[in-house]
Amino acid sequence: MAIPDHARANFQTLLRAAQAGDLALMECNDAVSGEPRYVLCGVGHRNGEFVMTPFGHLAEGNPL
Repeated sequence: MAIPDHARANFQTLLRAAQAGDLALMECNDAVSGEPRYVLCGVGHRNGEFVMTPFGHLAEGNPL
């Protein structure tokens, strides 16, 4: 299955944010279960405030 263009564009945005040092790892609560989730976010700036754009949450457990 081919990767859709919008997914490629989002990935390129993520890479640019990483190169610029504009990534953050945030702890959030899952909307359904209330369990903590760790979310990778791009950090932007608007009107003097930080704007967090979530890219996705990290998988649970040890990846090794």
